[in-house]
Amino acid sequence: MLVVMKANAEQADVDRVCQAVSDLNLTAHPIPGKSRTAIGITGNVGPVDPSLLSALPGVIEVIRVTRPYKLTGREMQPEDTIIRVGDVRVGGPEIAVIAGPCSVESHEQTVSGARHLREHGAHMLRGGAFKPRTSPYTFQGLGEEGLKILAEAREQTGLPVVSELMDIENIELAERYVDVIQIGARNMQNYPLLRRVGRSSKPVLLKRGLAATLEEFLLAAEYIMAEGNRNVMLCERGIRTFSDYSRFTLDLSVVPELKRISHLPVIVDPSHAAGRRHLVIPLARAAIAAGADGVMVEVHAEPNRARSDGAQALTLDMFSELMEELRIIAPAVRRTASGGANPTA
Repeated sequence: MLVVMKANAEQADVDRVCQAVSDLNLTAHPIPGKSRTAIGITGNVGPVDPSLLSALPGVIEVIRVTRPYKLTGREMQPEDTIIRVGDVRVGGPEIAVIAGPCSVESHEQTVSGARHLREHGAHMLRGGAFKPRTSPYTFQGLGEEGLKILAEAREQTGLPVVSELMDIENIELAERYVDVIQIGARNMQNYPLLRRVGRSSKPVLLKRGLAATLEEFLLAAEYIMAEGNRNVMLCERGIRTFSDYSRFTLDLSVVPELKRISHLPVIVDPSHAAGRRHLVIPLARAAIAAGADGVMVEVHAEPNRARSDGAQALTLDMFSELMEELRIIAPAVRRTASGGANPTA
């Protein structure tokens, strides 16, 4: 259910509605808008009598929300959410480019790579300190040391850091070092983890599960938002199909549909979908043309020597080529693709 307040409603009116919702043993979610405030209501297992709220001062309308996802949908919030990460705005007119290695392998590899990425237009730096790998015998990441290296790269380049969190145990480490917490595809339905990052002050980049429906994807985001964290980015990274020429099938049709029914920013990860670097740039171009708010790509100075996912990592020169092409494509879909963050040191 959604309570729409009058444009001239005062804060006391909003507080009164929130208290009335609480008295019904439900949860109120104030959603400030450009011209008026709305209050989303969650927690009801059955219909709520709208007359209990519609007569309160400052209320103009009470609307039933019919979809199972409430906070992530445009029924609850028609306006696009724009997430600020440092000086970067995700979901606005400029597309966001998140780039970096699959795994943090060393200080030199990460910091020197970050400098190149910043110089050629990246907005944020990605890098895995904790790696969920299919085999227990493959490289699992550097852990806290990897997070420290990412923080040093941010210090030298000004690029905000995106890194994956795999479990609740390491949440405080992630909050200490990173700017955006990534929840990987394998953890999309790890509900205790989703609830915990929902109580974090850090924005969350949520990847779609390998076989998740659109509704399951949005309900996973709902878990995070229901705990109070509204800064959620949705990331399409490919789904499992019968394809035998790519690692996964990049479902670009989900991008315009997500933009239609959800107000959250949508990022596309063509690297994990493709599994082969020659496919990454064409898929990234297509993602922006389809309406994505940004792309996340893996980049490595020496992909053939990478300790994880080298086959899908762009070379530094290929990343420069990607940025040149995105700057051509973005204006065609009424977006911009300028340079990344300014260095701080």
